[in-house]
Amino acid sequence: MVRENRDNPATIFISIASYRDPELLPTLQDMLRHAAHPENLHVAICWQDNEERDVFEQAGLEPAGSRTVVGNEVFAYRYRQARIDVVSVHYYTSRGACWARSLAETLFDNESYFLQVDSHCRFVPNWDEEMIAMLRQLRATSPLPIISSYPPAYTPGENEEASKNTYVSRLIFREYNTEGIPMLSSTPFEATAPIRGSYLAGGFIFTDSGYVKSIPNDPQIFFAGEEIAMAVRAFTHGYDIYHPHKQLLWHYYQRKEHNKIWGDHTNQAKDDGVVEKAWWEWDRVSKKRVRTLLGLESENAASLAPYMLGSKRTLRQFEYQAGIYLKNGTVLPEVMGPELTSFFPAPPTDEKAWFDRQYAYHKKVITLNASEYRTIEPDMSGLHLNVYNRQNVLLYKRTLGIEELETLRKKSPNDELTLSIEFKTASTVHPAVVRVCPWSTASGWGAITEKTW
Repeated sequence: MVRENRDNPATIFISIASYRDPELLPTLQDMLRHAAHPENLHVAICWQDNEERDVFEQAGLEPAGSRTVVGNEVFAYRYRQARIDVVSVHYYTSRGACWARSLAETLFDNESYFLQVDSHCRFVPNWDEEMIAMLRQLRATSPLPIISSYPPAYTPGENEEASKNTYVSRLIFREYNTEGIPMLSSTPFEATAPIRGSYLAGGFIFTDSGYVKSIPNDPQIFFAGEEIAMAVRAFTHGYDIYHPHKQLLWHYYQRKEHNKIWGDHTNQAKDDGVVEKAWWEWDRVSKKRVRTLLGLESENAASLAPYMLGSKRTLRQFEYQAGIYLKNGTVLPEVMGPELTSFFPAPPTDEKAWFDRQYAYHKKVITLNASEYRTIEPDMSGLHLNVYNRQNVLLYKRTLGIEELETLRKKSPNDELTLSIEFKTASTVHPAVVRVCPWSTASGWGAITEKTW
């Protein structure tokens, strides 16, 4: 843990990865306008854009020279007394979010605190003092606390202030993706103090700056899997995650109108020679690394060095705390139940009983048009819905009667039928296809409609 000293008082190293983001400069301006002590801030930006840097000066940033760090040209600026360093790279050279975060971390200069945020945020007044005060309070219960969450949302524009949501949320397990990697979501909560959690949000991490040295970003992790990888690494290095009970900043989600790397780094861009690899090729390597870290690959975990698990706690202890069993792709009922539990304070007293309570949960929503579910009217008796895996083994079946179908149809526009499918299995079994078929006692089976899971 890095402690403050007289020569380095309450300084914050702020890491920002920005990919062709028009919100970067508004984010910087808002951050520094609302900081209590902008003179103590060192902002490091990996700027993945077209390298036309005049936009920074146009926004009021004062140039302060340049230098080379780890082979990359870094441009220095000053704004509201804050120190701002920009690693400028063309967006075609990007290799993903954690690659960019890793480049930003090369500019770390032994500040006291570490803040990682995305380039599309807004901040509460005196956010720097608020975060430091909250972290100091948490040291009474944890030697290595981390503050992290999915911040409430805002939407830039004329109604920006009115768009800022007022809730706070905690991170929860959502599902295992097709590679068996846990994906996260969030749910609102109310409390008078930060609450413990198991998961980190890549878009907001605040802690002591020792974190940068202990748990640097793995540049080979592209995007998906970033958060669970950082969470298990932080846990095994002895860090405790807390979700803040009050607003500290806001985040712009979705950003459908903004450029994304998967829209630029396409197969066509690779064929044209403007990118080294298509985005999905980086992503494939990335997910293999995450699976290796989580013990789901046969590859030696030492190959991940230095982006490995720590020695303070084990991966199994993380699974106990989060209520998940990675190898089987299962979770405890409380994780997916109404409680949405993401933190279990004590390990199980009976490991076998813990394993026996684990289930794999599957959720999906499908939409059928009228021709897909009314093929043998007017004498249709019901609709049969079955889910199968790749080996054509039945995993789930459901029969919808006429009255239920009519109720669902009235809730859907254009005579469509929206069906929510949810079931659980005792171990990880990946659904592959949904088959829907109408039945009539007079006419028999109708045409089968297949939907990919």
